[in-house]
This record gives sequence, structure tokens and C-alpha cells, in this order.
Amino acid sequence: MAKKVAKVSVKKESGYLYFVDKNGNVARASMARGKKKSKGKIEVVAKVGVKKEAGMLYFIDKQGDISCAVMSRGGKKRKKTAKKKVAKKKKVAKKKSAKKKK
Repeated sequence: MAKKVAKVSVKKESGYLYFVDKNGNVARASMARGKKKSKGKIEVVAKVGVKKEAGMLYFIDKQGDISCAVMSRGGKKRKKTAKKKVAKKKKVAKKKSAKKKK
């Protein structure tokens, strides 16, 4: 669940990507869609100066305000034992085939 951090009410224009920069300000960059490689210049839209916390994702919501949510990390854990067994079987098979060739 996201919570509002600061009310900014930025009006979004099409063709731009809006984000919270490392200083906590609202910035935008032009999106390169179907164009040749050209660096989009980053311009600060609103100076807010939000203090960012580690493990939080900061974004511009539909109302144009700065919101944050807890970052989703990891996902589903995978079994490590299954991978090790497969790797060992392959090594044994390679050794046997190398001995047969000699």
C-alpha cells in the first residue's frame, strides 16, 4: 500500500517520464520512442527535497504527488539442492566420456 509523502500536483505532459530524482525533487526526461539515440535532458519540474528512506520506492502518482511504497524484494525462493544434483551428474558424465575417448 502506497502512502503520500508530499503534495506537489504536477501536471503531466505526454511524451515525458516523470520521476523522483536522487535529491528528492520531481524531474522529467523525454521518452525516446521511435527516434534515433538521443539523450533526453533531465529537467527539474518541482523542487521538493523529499528525504528518501532505504527500501522504499518513490514515484509520482496519478494526482501528480510524490508517493512511496515498500520495495518488493526476492520473490519465490528456488530449491538449491536440485541444481547441485544436476551439475554433479553432468560432471560425472563428462569424465566418463573423456575416458572412453582415450
